Amino acid sequence: MQVSIETLTGLERRMTIEVPADEVESQVRTRLQEAAKTFNMKGFRKGKVPVKVIKNRFGEGVRQEVVGEVMSQSWVEAVTKENVKPAGQPRIEPKNLQEGENLEFVAIFEVYPEIELQDFSGITVEKKNAEIKDEDITKMIETLREQRKSFKDVERKSKEEDQVNIDFTGTLDGEEFDGGQAKGTNLILGSKRMIPGFEEGLVGLSSGEEKTLSLSFPEDYHNKEMAGKAVEFAVKVNKVSEPTLPELDDEFFASFDVAEGGLEAFKQEVSSNMSRELKTASRTNIKNQVIEGLLKIHSVDVPKALTANEVNALRQQAMQQFGGGQNIDPSMLPDDLFTEQAERRVILSLVMNEIVKKNDLKPEADAVRALIEEMAESYEKPEDVVKWYYSDKEQLANIEAMALEDAVIDMIVNSAKVSESNVSYEDALKPPVVAESNADAESAGDAGDKESKSKAQAKSADAKAKTKQEKSEAETASVDSTADEDKDTSE
Repeated sequence: MQVSIETLTGLERRMTIEVPADEVESQVRTRLQEAAKTFNMKGFRKGKVPVKVIKNRFGEGVRQEVVGEVMSQSWVEAVTKENVKPAGQPRIEPKNLQEGENLEFVAIFEVYPEIELQDFSGITVEKKNAEIKDEDITKMIETLREQRKSFKDVERKSKEEDQVNIDFTGTLDGEEFDGGQAKGTNLILGSKRMIPGFEEGLVGLSSGEEKTLSLSFPEDYHNKEMAGKAVEFAVKVNKVSEPTLPELDDEFFASFDVAEGGLEAFKQEVSSNMSRELKTASRTNIKNQVIEGLLKIHSVDVPKALTANEVNALRQQAMQQFGGGQNIDPSMLPDDLFTEQAERRVILSLVMNEIVKKNDLKPEADAVRALIEEMAESYEKPEDVVKWYYSDKEQLANIEAMALEDAVIDMIVNSAKVSESNVSYEDALKPPVVAESNADAESAGDAGDKESKSKAQAKSADAKAKTKQEKSEAETASVDSTADEDKDTSE
């Protein structure tokens, strides 16, 4: 086999491969002889059909099959021989496929770029130090109460923060428009679910009252057909309800799996959850800054094939977020929506992998164990979750990738310019101001995705294990359960 390779532009290479004719034809003959042993044909005993007859009937198809296999195998051997690292599959262009002549074809492909690691001292990192104070715990408890609030019907005029049950019909130039009608929908006044002026116009109304609101859709409204249009809404108030916060009693505590110990035990549980959240936020904050720093100091040629793979992965993620990807045409999400983030992810992955390679980094067993125990500690039966991780090779590999990434981040931080500042608990949870591409999702190997996936699958190891931390976070992040998000009139 003869191989020659030439550089085209950038990372693109053109490899010409020539395979001796005998190598191809011998495989064709062998394949035909094997077929003759089992082929049944009228006028011949089984296995006695002449190879010449078999060749006349099937030779062309068999040769095409063999040529395809030889080209694939020769490509792999040539890449190994020339010591090149292809980034993605090659584009094959046949040059000579004539029977009896040397097989010749061209493979055009991209190679991985050479990564020149820069001085990490050019990266700046700010560590935010925070303490959880009594007022922070009190505020969190009030947030949890707010998320568990109920509504009680009242006979009075509505006011801000009340919930009203309404029927409404929207018209444009006297005609009803799509998405502008609802019956018996609940709306919290001041929630800003509706277009400007809608909720404000219902303040001061009592059950049974009706009112017509003359409003205009915002100029930047997502439905371009309605943007900036003047409309009217005929609204009827069916009932008015006022918010009622739950008491800090045993029933409330039990809803967060605090069965005994009263208020003090509940405060301790909330404090523990907040500490875990603060630790996670601090780690994520530092990692995001390191990621941004790495991207800033490294200039890398990005293989188009790798970018295309990332674009497809990001598109699939986006489709999953929209109803599980059902009934969604991928063409609705063009490549341009994902190209910038895809390139960032590829660059980061290449740089991180080079750091691992150059520094011979490996996931330490103690670090892996610590990550697993940290994930397991919020379950009712943490020991079962730990056993599950170690019994599942795929999940253990995910944790090892996370531990390896942490090792890379720690190594960079040790060389970076690090400053520290004391901030409040709330400020410590705020992410740093970074590029729009959501850097925390761009970690090498997508360790963030691995962690989320691992946590989700860990629940099956202990079906009854409800993480109290997840409950607290879910309560904090939940939105108004009465929100009718399908209405076109909501912002």
